[in-house]
Amino acid sequence: MEASIQEVARLTGTTSRTLRHYDRIGLLVPSRVGHNGYRWYDDDALVRLQRILLLRELGLGLADIGRVLDRETDEVAALSRHLGWLASELDRLARQAASVRRTIAARQEGSSVMAEKMFDGFDHTQYKDEVEERWGAEAYASGDRWWRGMSDTERGEWQARSATLARDWATAAAAGTDPASAEAQDLARRHVEWLGSVPGTPRHDGGPAKEYVTGLADMYVADPRFAANYGEDLTGATFVRDALHEYASRHL
Repeated sequence: MEASIQEVARLTGTTSRTLRHYDRIGLLVPSRVGHNGYRWYDDDALVRLQRILLLRELGLGLADIGRVLDRETDEVAALSRHLGWLASELDRLARQAASVRRTIAARQEGSSVMAEKMFDGFDHTQYKDEVEERWGAEAYASGDRWWRGMSDTERGEWQARSATLARDWATAAAAGTDPASAEAQDLARRHVEWLGSVPGTPRHDGGPAKEYVTGLADMYVADPRFAANYGEDLTGATFVRDALHEYASRHL
């Protein structure tokens, strides 16, 4: 079974011009081109296009999408990970919508709103299964208790610290800083201390374990959700990964 370029454009909401551009840059090559110049797409090409569109919705640029596709050659595994993320996002958005509906109803009725129900879906629990799978149930439980035990002020301070660190990483990456430089290694030290301040972090000799730090560093590049914290493309996340790997090899 093959689909013509016009069919694919219609089904995906994109344009034939965009699909031809993907062909020119090698991102999506049609399975064949007819004698009249029409492009045709088989199952393999359509699956690749689905992955391209999913990654584009996460904000990745075309060059970064190409690198992700080249690196993650197991299509089923990659799509399964993305499906898991979509399912968690769907659940989170559904809970947010329900929370907002309850707030609207309470306001219209003149009744009090319940704080514990107002913010369902606005928390960090969408990462629960992922954290437990990677580092165990206790790691998530410890971090969850720590986060919920904070005051609003403490949470705000933590988020500000996180944002500052991410901004400093992105600035250094944009300046072309060497990951092994003193500046980058100081950022890596701050990052490791930031990780180590979270209860439940896998530890060794009082600080975050080397495998934990390097594993997270690799994930910053592999997972678009985390890569986006360090810039619009993978340049920032790659810089963070390389600097953290260098720091881990020296100090952990």
